[in-house]
Amino acid sequence: MLEKNQIVEVEIVDLTHEGQGVAKLDGFVFFVDNALPGERIKMKVLKLKKNIGFGKVEEWLSFSADRNQDLDLTYLRTGIADLGHLNYSAQLAFKKKQVEMALRKIAGISDIVVEDTQGMSTPLAYRNKAAVPVRRVNGQLETGFFRKNSHDLVPIEDFYIQNKEIDALIVATRDLLRKLDLKPYDEKEQTGLFRNIVVRRGHYTGQMMLVLVTTRPKIFRVETLIERLTEAFPNLISIIQNINDQNTNAIFGQEFRLLHGSEKIVDRMLGNEFEISAPSFYQVNTEMAELLYQTGIEFAGLSADDVVIDAYSGIGTIGLSFAKQVKHVYGVEVVEKAVADSKKNATRNGINNVTYVCDSAENAMQKWVADGIKPTVIFVDPPRKGLTESFIKASVSVAPEKIVYISCNVATMARDVKLYEELGYKLIKVRPVDLFPNTHHVECVALLVKA
Repeated sequence: MLEKNQIVEVEIVDLTHEGQGVAKLDGFVFFVDNALPGERIKMKVLKLKKNIGFGKVEEWLSFSADRNQDLDLTYLRTGIADLGHLNYSAQLAFKKKQVEMALRKIAGISDIVVEDTQGMSTPLAYRNKAAVPVRRVNGQLETGFFRKNSHDLVPIEDFYIQNKEIDALIVATRDLLRKLDLKPYDEKEQTGLFRNIVVRRGHYTGQMMLVLVTTRPKIFRVETLIERLTEAFPNLISIIQNINDQNTNAIFGQEFRLLHGSEKIVDRMLGNEFEISAPSFYQVNTEMAELLYQTGIEFAGLSADDVVIDAYSGIGTIGLSFAKQVKHVYGVEVVEKAVADSKKNATRNGINNVTYVCDSAENAMQKWVADGIKPTVIFVDPPRKGLTESFIKASVSVAPEKIVYISCNVATMARDVKLYEELGYKLIKVRPVDLFPNTHHVECVALLVKA
């Protein structure tokens, strides 16, 4: 009979979609961090439930040939790089398998060939945005990342998957906060001033934005802080304060105040310029986002006669990237600020065959149908929860020739594809694109065609 704290020998037989090793013993399925298929380990039993358990590697008896032995385990413990212990080619194969399994198990589709995952040539230091907590650790103000499933801060200077200049700005800000004796936030006591540091950087322009998230408006010696940082980082063109006085896990509060420079930075994507504000949604891996959107455009096979609906249009990045190739683009987004940004971005890039509205995707779709707008192609790029049934039915009712589905959650995509197939659309092809190397997240593009 298995008991807690017992040490047992097991073989790892699989990986979960979140990158945990899977072992089977005495009718239990165990989940084990930092263990890879094919490895034999001595495992400590941490927790037992009805028929599942959680274990910890006490000792490796054999290693997988796919193991990346060079990884600093801090990145696994914090979840920054929860697939970092798997070498990169094996990560790409793992992500392809995730898509295949979701389509087979959830959508009941096994006859589609999922293409190989498109990866990065250098899958490190790619993130153009960072949001790091500020806390006190052993009596000193620190920046870093929370240990997985906890609010214990692990001090980190090199974040592995973030742009190195972003890391340097975080460390410089941390050092100045210490020097100026500014107080870090204490969650338990609800005291202290500095909660989070958020940095955004234009991949092509190099322009940087620093957002200081504080519990109250007044920052002691803020002029010194601004002066030193802008001196050290000439491309730091925007410093913003966000005030978040709520006891919440949300990073930003409602109020933003400009402390220095511009309220936005500018970057380019697929030849267009985009203004990015502190709360804007903008893909964190610019190089692979371009490949993701190019894949969608390739799948759509767009022509000059096409009328395209860009659902979940954000600040316009997808729709504006192909607007010059088509007759008209109709974009819908539920965030008012993003809609205003998308209109500005269209003007900025001299694009006038676009219409952006602030509404839910399903409402806008129904209004466009009532107005007699007949899209030939619909692009969807929904959040992790996927599409609503009402949107799927509304999109089918306008009978586009093609639907291009850009997904950040293959489980909800597979669920949605199943309904599309029931309503007369056929899944033609699927290609995963690795926007988040060294993590378990999978993005992919799927093409559905009217049967």
